[in-house]
Amino acid sequence: MHLIRVLRSSTFRYAIIYMLVFGVSVAGVMGFVYWQTVRVIAAQTDDTIQAEITGLAEQYRQFGLVGLMRIIRERSQAAPGRRGLYLLADRNYNRIEGNLSSWPPIARSASDSTVDFLVATDAGGDSKPQVARARTFALAGGFYLLVGRDMTERTDFTKLMTDALIGGLILTAVFGIAGGILMSRSLLARIEGINRGTEDILQGDLTRRMPVRGNRDEFDRLATSLNAMLDQIDGLMTGMRGVADNIAHDLRSPISRLRSRMEVSLMSETDADGFRRAMEDSIREADGILATFNALLEIALAEAGAVRDRFSPIELSALAADAGELYGPVAEDKGQTLTTAIEPGVTVPGNSHLLAQAVANLLDNAIKYTPAGGRIRLAVRRDGDGAVLEIRDSGPGIPEEARGRVLDRFVRLDASRSAPGAGLGLSLVSAVARLHRATLTLADNAPGLQVAMRFPHVLAGSQDVPQDMAQITPPPGRLASPQS
Repeated sequence: MHLIRVLRSSTFRYAIIYMLVFGVSVAGVMGFVYWQTVRVIAAQTDDTIQAEITGLAEQYRQFGLVGLMRIIRERSQAAPGRRGLYLLADRNYNRIEGNLSSWPPIARSASDSTVDFLVATDAGGDSKPQVARARTFALAGGFYLLVGRDMTERTDFTKLMTDALIGGLILTAVFGIAGGILMSRSLLARIEGINRGTEDILQGDLTRRMPVRGNRDEFDRLATSLNAMLDQIDGLMTGMRGVADNIAHDLRSPISRLRSRMEVSLMSETDADGFRRAMEDSIREADGILATFNALLEIALAEAGAVRDRFSPIELSALAADAGELYGPVAEDKGQTLTTAIEPGVTVPGNSHLLAQAVANLLDNAIKYTPAGGRIRLAVRRDGDGAVLEIRDSGPGIPEEARGRVLDRFVRLDASRSAPGAGLGLSLVSAVARLHRATLTLADNAPGLQVAMRFPHVLAGSQDVPQDMAQITPPPGRLASPQS
């Protein structure tokens, strides 16, 4: 059964196809060599025969029949290996002189032409048939002259080439089939490993990963890519479960408060002002719930990369300056100092709405957790081929061991949750940074927190977006409420 699977595999079929192509190529090359060699040998033989006939005809004209017989007798006796064939016959094709016993029948009707035939020489009683090639010539006086060459060597060469061709094709077929089976078995073993892994995953074992041998071939690269994809899927599913748990935990309280407030308002005998206050409180509570859901949707949108095909050149300097102007009065109201150091003309490819939301979240966090009299600094600058957006504050900062954890959804270091927010602000910033292929780092500002987003590419003004990002301007969006 395993052999049948090997024979049915695409690798085996490809090996057979390659074998056939290679065999046809070998046969074509050897056939061409054979044809060219035979053609050259035949041409050389014909030239030699023609030269001998010309010389013998000249001897006949000078010395007559007796002289021609003498020369034919000498050449017949001196021909090495009986390669030279000579025959002088009368008008009835009866032998007069030469090393052939009789005039070939095929040459009687083909006067003054080249013929191929089988002969038996009369030297030493050797009657072994030989392949000969000869030319006939009619002499004056009714005599016929046949001059030829023994072509046994050409026949042997032809047989040798034919045997070599057949043997080569047989060896090609044998090695091709054997190589195809070995290759197919090896490749099937690699593919079966991937198939078993996928079957285990389909059965629910999400921890299963594809085998990697470490030889860095295409199967290792495929397995590595699949494992990375499975890790990403596993992380997303774990995140989704965590998000569901966090939503159930974090939204249960505000929804319960909203319901209780509305029940109390209905049960109590209050005036119109009381109902108005209850409705206003309910609306604020509903706005907070909606803001949480909107933040979750924006995080999901950024993590999915769905807006990457709508990237356009964004002037990061102008975007940061607008955010600084918007949050400057808010910082002043809390007795804080917000300064900016923005290098003009810094342009990056991205989504303006999500970048603005990320900057707003960072500034909102800095203002929220920096005490009165504190300092906040917003900076944008070029950094080599990229750009850096940086926000520093003099607040309490984030402990080093918690800086990775605060980028997750619904994580708040304020255990009492006395400050407003749902713990989604930095999670959204992290998702926006990954969407823009930017590096997000949290560091100690001594005191306070330093947050930096490092973008890999800077565009020259209205320069086109890189090829992997489309140049479609996203629809304008308002600056959503920040989620801390």
